Amino acid sequence: MPHMQWERLISKKRFDAQTPQHATDETVRGEFQRDYDRLVFSTPFRRLQNKTQVMPMPESDFVHNRLTHSLETSCVGRSLGRLVGKTILERHPAIQEAYHILESDFGDMVAAACLAHDIGNPPFGHSGEDAISAFFKGPEAAPFLKNLNPAQVADLQSFEGNAAGFRILTHTHPGQSNGSCGMRLTYSTLATFTKYPRPSDAVVKGSKNASEKKYGFFQAEQAHFNKIAQELGMLPKVNNAYHRHPLAFLVEAADDICYRIIDFEDGCRLGLIPFEQAKELLRPLLNEEPGKVHSTVFHDWREQLGLWRAVIINNLVYECAQIFLDNESEILSGQFDQSLINLVQNKAALDQIKKVSIDKIYRNRPVLEIEAAGFEVLGGLLEAFLNAAFHDQDSRHRKYLDLVPDQFLGPQRQLPQDDYERILNITDFISGLTDSTAISLYRRIKGIELPKMY
Repeated sequence: MPHMQWERLISKKRFDAQTPQHATDETVRGEFQRDYDRLVFSTPFRRLQNKTQVMPMPESDFVHNRLTHSLETSCVGRSLGRLVGKTILERHPAIQEAYHILESDFGDMVAAACLAHDIGNPPFGHSGEDAISAFFKGPEAAPFLKNLNPAQVADLQSFEGNAAGFRILTHTHPGQSNGSCGMRLTYSTLATFTKYPRPSDAVVKGSKNASEKKYGFFQAEQAHFNKIAQELGMLPKVNNAYHRHPLAFLVEAADDICYRIIDFEDGCRLGLIPFEQAKELLRPLLNEEPGKVHSTVFHDWREQLGLWRAVIINNLVYECAQIFLDNESEILSGQFDQSLINLVQNKAALDQIKKVSIDKIYRNRPVLEIEAAGFEVLGGLLEAFLNAAFHDQDSRHRKYLDLVPDQFLGPQRQLPQDDYERILNITDFISGLTDSTAISLYRRIKGIELPKMY
């Protein structure tokens, strides 16, 4: 049975670089730390500060947005990567000796991928994905899709933030430069980022396999991912899909840990979940020893909640790392395809926290109202700007097109001739907006609000 090999899976080569050489002086920062730094300084990452995590456009300074969530997820991912890396190198000492791989490389790689894991999310969170998908399923979009093949249509009618993120990381718009490789991250970080290594027409509805439920790249980037998978020796599956890079399981676990526990903490601090209820739900995850209680020194329930969050995340990090290591061989052979969080000892407690979070936080009335407004905003923006892109000779539509940034058009602001690429570019523009910018742009083009001139 074929196995993926760690010595190929951990590559310091950069995607589509003009030379196969990578930096040799890693005394200050390694190649995967460079990936992390490039992401931190990127514009799409900075925009995450104004994108929904729990509450759309929260008024509380404490509540997380996508930026703080991504930073915290990267911290958890770094811990998971280092824990796993330490044991992997002990089991396979030749990797460290022959390829100069350190346990910190595992941590840095997972941390960088975690930092980017939400970089493709549109405004209004997962509701934004639904809004974009709904628009392309509606009659307004039909004229734009008539020349697309079924796989390209599937990209748009089941819009996926993970695929949009992969496009951001690997695609350079012709209007930006003559380059072609996006942020030029390492092959390994890009593969670790891709939790769903398959195209949209290979999604398996209702699958019990973690990697098959969504897709990770658009048809436009299929060749990019094929190149990454072949470089790293990832195992192929049917329909242009692949088994996950092993460290993608750690990215998924870091995200699961953070949103399960920290979103719940946000809900409690916002008063959506009574502290007494939260206390009962969290206590099983503390793994308290007899006679030891983590909370006796605190008089402020918020500080108590913060301590519990830290203890629980620490417990889950060690447990998920051990689950990964226990299944290393099966992961490398492609026989393991489950979310690590679903195998923890206290899964029932985590499932109950998830259920309460859905009922009390994600279905809270203000959240639902703003998400509903997001359908109008994103649908309205897509309709306006796609009409402009396809009817650019009309004076009204030309005004809309003048509002599109240069990078999403092309050199001398010429539109792509290919319909699919033209639609993707406009969708890139709309999905890249922050929550507040999307609302403001919608209000202005509809005449609801006029810009201030001075």
